[in-house]
Amino acid sequence: MPLEDELSDIMKKARTGQQRSVADVARAAGLSETAVSELERGRPPRNREQVQAVACALELRADQLAQVAEGWTPEALPASVPHVETILGSVGGYEVKGYIVHDRGEAVIVDTAYNAEAMLNMLAARKLRLRAICLTHGHSDHADGIETILKADPVPVYLGPDDLDLLSWRPSREVLQVPKEDGTLEVGGLTLRFMPTPGHTPGGICYRLEQAGKPICFVGDTLFAGSIGRSNPAGLYQSHLDSVRRRLLALPPDTRLFPGHGPATTVREELLHNPFAR
Repeated sequence: MPLEDELSDIMKKARTGQQRSVADVARAAGLSETAVSELERGRPPRNREQVQAVACALELRADQLAQVAEGWTPEALPASVPHVETILGSVGGYEVKGYIVHDRGEAVIVDTAYNAEAMLNMLAARKLRLRAICLTHGHSDHADGIETILKADPVPVYLGPDDLDLLSWRPSREVLQVPKEDGTLEVGGLTLRFMPTPGHTPGGICYRLEQAGKPICFVGDTLFAGSIGRSNPAGLYQSHLDSVRRRLLALPPDTRLFPGHGPATTVREELLHNPFAR
């Protein structure tokens, strides 16, 4: 599976996050503004040295940015993962992923994948009792459809409170729950642990699945294989980097990271290859 982000995407995310202009980056990289603009529009770089110069200007890891530009992808994880079902949705052709975590007949939805119908169909097909909906953040491609799911199963909805205003449809106060630091949610014999990771949005949350063989973390758009989500607003960029570097990439190296877009990856792969890592 191709990466969610190409060189151009990573450059724009880092530059806008640092609130710098194309001219600023061009001067720091020793390149023309035209060259930097062309790279941001998707033109292939002239050589590895050009990419490395841009990386240094944007305070990214130079070799790792070059690897992404040259086509690196993470080692493929098994298509089937115990206790986890991946649900795909589409927003105008743009693929988004949600997940169902299940054990002993119980289930939790992690993001809706903009596809409530597929979520409900999977629950019914596997005869699973829904315990909760856990949202990594409030953007529509991850949260829309919760009203449909709640009509069928009126369960708690976990969401960082700073993301409430992002929802297109807000559940009642009785339904909404705050996923506090190191709080947990039991799913059969499994445990989901809450990990606040602000940056992509103010109230971003990741969910760590414990007691399921190799550890898993559902990361939403906090991190992509070889990249990160867009910091929104841009003033959250440093907080976003802290969430990625000090929280997600401090997890055990064999932790599998399941994002909202693009391929799954591991902490080990991202420590080796992600330009935003340290």
